[in-house]
Amino acid sequence: MDTKFSVAIHALIMISESDKTVTSETIAHSVGTNASYIRRILSLLRRDGIVEGRRKVGGFNLLISPENLTLFRIWKAVSGEEPHLFDIHQNSNDTCIVGSHIKQTLTAMYGDLEQSFTKALQGKTLNDCIIEMRSEIQ
Repeated sequence: MDTKFSVAIHALIMISESDKTVTSETIAHSVGTNASYIRRILSLLRRDGIVEGRRKVGGFNLLISPENLTLFRIWKAVSGEEPHLFDIHQNSNDTCIVGSHIKQTLTAMYGDLEQSFTKALQGKTLNDCIIEMRSEIQ
């Protein structure tokens, strides 16, 4: 995955913590990217019912409280899939003892790691990120 996940969290924290509606331009300035990229990320979040865009006001609002918004839901909204962290190289030599068994070995191991990562994402919320950020500020 690219940086969509971290950009989404960045944007959601800004939206959540602001007293007023936050625009894609404001978020883009903070993220260090352009507003069209932010709008694409927010479009994915809007499609999943996490944010709403306000055309007349020109900004975004959070539809789910930070305490109830898991990092897993954010991940799925921006990636469109369950966490997939690792790929296995192709074309291993089947006549080699390692090459003939590496795919099965890594598939099982990677599956366990990805399940652990998914469980960790399900156990963390946007509010956890906000709390961590506040502790960094002090």
